[in-house]
Amino acid sequence: MKRRSGFGVMAQLIGLVKPLTGYMLLAITMGLAGHLCASFITILGGYAVLELLGWRVPMTLGGIFLCGILFSAARAGLRYGEQACNHLIAFRLLALLRDRVFQALRKLAPARLEGRDKGDLISVITSDIELLEVFYAHTISPAAIALLFSGLMSLFIGQYHPALGILAAVSYLIVGLVIPLAVSKASGDVGLRLRSQAGELSGFVLDSMRGLNETIQYGQGAARLAQMHARTDALAAVEARMKRISGRNTAVTNTVILSCDLMMLFAGAALFHRGQVDFSGVLIPTLALFSSFGPVVALAALGSTLQNTFAAGNRVLDLLQEQPVTRDIDGKPEISFRGARAERVSFAYDREKILDNVTMDFPQNRIVGIQGRSGSGKSTLLKLLMRFWTVEQGGIELSGRNLEEINTANLREMESFVTQQTHLFHDSIRNNLRIARLDATDREIEEACRKASVHDFIMSLPQGYDTPVGELGETLSGGERQRLGLARAFLHDAPFLLLDEPTSNLDSLNEGVILRSLKEEGGGKTVVLVSHRASTLRIADQVYSVEHGRMS
Repeated sequence: MKRRSGFGVMAQLIGLVKPLTGYMLLAITMGLAGHLCASFITILGGYAVLELLGWRVPMTLGGIFLCGILFSAARAGLRYGEQACNHLIAFRLLALLRDRVFQALRKLAPARLEGRDKGDLISVITSDIELLEVFYAHTISPAAIALLFSGLMSLFIGQYHPALGILAAVSYLIVGLVIPLAVSKASGDVGLRLRSQAGELSGFVLDSMRGLNETIQYGQGAARLAQMHARTDALAAVEARMKRISGRNTAVTNTVILSCDLMMLFAGAALFHRGQVDFSGVLIPTLALFSSFGPVVALAALGSTLQNTFAAGNRVLDLLQEQPVTRDIDGKPEISFRGARAERVSFAYDREKILDNVTMDFPQNRIVGIQGRSGSGKSTLLKLLMRFWTVEQGGIELSGRNLEEINTANLREMESFVTQQTHLFHDSIRNNLRIARLDATDREIEEACRKASVHDFIMSLPQGYDTPVGELGETLSGGERQRLGLARAFLHDAPFLLLDEPTSNLDSLNEGVILRSLKEEGGGKTVVLVSHRASTLRIADQVYSVEHGRMS
């Protein structure tokens, strides 16, 4: 994870506000006017006291009460308007962020995401993004409002005596800037640790739920629960530390505010004693300062919570700025499939050699089998053919053109890839199949399912093709999910079909039906068939053997 300073995170997050600058300026204007109304209600009370004591004031007692009523009503409306604008900005920007995050995930997938903790990723795109609402709704405009408001109030107080104006400015500076920065520095990386541990806990919980059957089967429930308690306690300890920091922040802020109010009173009294101000120069500046800490107190309260917000922002920015392993390609001439070839291909994961100097031909309209032990690099070769990763040495060609010179959309149209684990969405069977081709007719969907030996099973279900599939396809068996994955590939009707252990979860009867379909489809397609089953590879026109990443 890239560590950015709080100001660095803030600058990049503020940069996203540009499309909504008008709303932000409106929020700042209404917030500034609202806080001025709130402060001057108290100041008007001071003027009323001076009027009753016979001092000359800018307006009559009736005018003072009328202004107080108007300011009270205006304060309510302006406060509502400010919050409405801030939350409009926040929620629109959160929607924008989510859109950008999913665009980034689309570019990163699937290579980068295979090695990423899914629970932590879910935490980033849900709770971390949601936490940024605090920044957009309760930080940007309040900071601008506090700055403008403090300047205006310092000028107002300073008209009684420059020293009082300077004292007010210093007071605002300490409460609104010095304290938050000090608290933020004292917090260290506790916010980042909180977000990271929360993400890790989410991943652990998700992993535990998926493996619940195995945990129960092998009697590991108590051990798993103990690990979860340990992680929860560690997270609670970090959160408790943040709350202690927040509590100390509040105590220090209130103490400083009280001290500043007393200093203003004593400074005004000292100037009065020297004859440099009259009684109004003591009363009004003291009341003005006393009633005007609201905007800077809001900033002071952010001192501890901003660490958490910046940590969330840092994690979101990491995802947005992460470079994909492979880039999308466009602007190249479109091609049609006329065979493929892997020439002296080598590839490694994190310095672990997976493929070493592998050469294979995949002629048009032929079925090519690849066999080898688990971990020998068979699946990796298929993913390189799909350009999920970039070949490190050697090259892969389709129709005589290097894979890196083919448009991504064109490549996806020419290839169908069936993995060992078929992912099904929480939707109907029909919609899960139609992902392969959105304009497919019901007749074409049924034909694809017949080829995959799954049509009869679907028709036996209460709602047929409209039967909903449970989340992650858990309502179906492994073999049923695998056959639906094959049906998708048949429906996509690409000329280059890549199959990774397509019959591993099937019985011999269903395997025979599917292999017969593949043999029939092979008349117009190139099929790459990865399997450890000899029965599956019998339909291949040519079989390559891969052991420990090398041809054998």
